[in-house]
Amino acid sequence: MNPLRILALGDVVGNRGRHALEKSLYRIVDEEQIDFVIANGENAGPSIMLTRESAVALLRAGVDVITGGNHTTRINELVRYLIKEPRLLRPYNLAANAPGAGWGVYECGEARLGVLSLQGRVFMGEIESPFVAVDRALGEMRGQCDLIVVDFHAEATSEKVALAHYLDGRVAALLGTHTHVQTADARILPRGTAYITDLGMVGPIDSVIGVKKEIAIERFLTGQRLKLEVAPGTVQIDGVVVVADPQTGLAKEIKALSMQVDV
Repeated sequence: MNPLRILALGDVVGNRGRHALEKSLYRIVDEEQIDFVIANGENAGPSIMLTRESAVALLRAGVDVITGGNHTTRINELVRYLIKEPRLLRPYNLAANAPGAGWGVYECGEARLGVLSLQGRVFMGEIESPFVAVDRALGEMRGQCDLIVVDFHAEATSEKVALAHYLDGRVAALLGTHTHVQTADARILPRGTAYITDLGMVGPIDSVIGVKKEIAIERFLTGQRLKLEVAPGTVQIDGVVVVADPQTGLAKEIKALSMQVDV
């Protein structure tokens, strides 16, 4: 089997982030010779939370799997869609009876690619330990896929780095999401797992992590829970390209990607 070229995109922010992918994703896939696209979509809706309509649009735009986060199960309409759409994942370590699936296996040429969505616990509220949950998830996935990519939706850098080292040599990649700022630490860990602390975002550059800066500043100044709105202007598309070998289940290369799109 040939190595797979996997594009993983940071948190898609609002309709503007989605429109940027609708405009540019197929070109990126062609230029980078991508075999499979993963995007964190939990913020990819009109109220900065994923809706069924936004999920469908992302899949039509060329995303192969949408991973989740701490907002994924907050909209009832999306919960119903989670149950029937295998390309839409929620964090695996939510409550055992949470709707939807936390991992899936997808055909990619001759290879079987496993994608696992996990959520962090530090600064993220009560949830099962990702360190405990991931062992159970990998046990469930064993024998069903040739390689595994983990989207770890977490706040604390230390938690992300620690889980990456815990999984080094056991998964092809552990890719951090949630903070919307791309970090400068994309690398291959000693035992062959590709890692980056945060992929960044697909959202407006002139903003506070995708939100109108005036609203974000006012929230900090006054403590008011003002409604968040997606900022206008040019959108940046952040992510990485991971080259992974289905024969070994490990990564050969990771390259950060960042570009700007007017929508």
